[in-house]
Amino acid sequence: MDDALSKPFDPLIRPAGLGGVLVTFGDGLSEPANRAALAFSAAVDRAGIAGIEECAPSLVSVFVRFDPLGVSLDAVTRALTDLLQEQDWHAAPLPQGRRFIRVPTVYGGDLAPQFDESAAAAGRSRDDALKDLSEARVRVQTIGFAPGQPYLGLLPEAWNIPRQTNLTQAVPEGALVLAIRQLVLFSVTNPTGWRHVGQTALKLFRPDSDDPFFLRPGDEVQFVPVDRDVLENARSDPDGGAEIQVIR
Repeated sequence: MDDALSKPFDPLIRPAGLGGVLVTFGDGLSEPANRAALAFSAAVDRAGIAGIEECAPSLVSVFVRFDPLGVSLDAVTRALTDLLQEQDWHAAPLPQGRRFIRVPTVYGGDLAPQFDESAAAAGRSRDDALKDLSEARVRVQTIGFAPGQPYLGLLPEAWNIPRQTNLTQAVPEGALVLAIRQLVLFSVTNPTGWRHVGQTALKLFRPDSDDPFFLRPGDEVQFVPVDRDVLENARSDPDGGAEIQVIR
């Protein structure tokens, strides 16, 4: 989807179960819709609306959980509607406290065996594919599917390649996979229908930590190409040799 051609989308508020509300900013993934979800989720957290217990952004929506014994759905809906009217959330500034993280990554070879296949599917030469993927500064759009696992994007339109028709039985922790203009970095070993294009040593899920998910929605990531020996040396570091910078 070309963000410049996306039609305006009026945010929707819908009930989700007995104690939830879903606020949606798009009918498909786009940069403005994801920006709106991240910015609005942060604003709900700041607002301290009575009865709201949790707020979590997804790709283009925000799930708001409230205590139905302490506050009514109508009251929560009115408060969220008032907040929606404060600004154009599709053009809102992204939340503060985000980070830019450069992650050492091996592309292709036996560590990431579907790089060449992905480049061909995108109509890119190997060199151009490496340039596209390694120079892209992609946003963590949401965390999901597995603990601490990020969906990152959006990549250029050439990378709007489909998922595989068959599953890869398993890719390892730290695998960088690609489909539909997005990258996913695996937090645990798992099967996938996405193509394995890169490998990192980053540990995304740290269950013994006070902050078990390394990446957060809104963070920006660049997957920097390195040789295999650099990656192997980084395996003793939970950050996988990543460089971390706070975005000002």
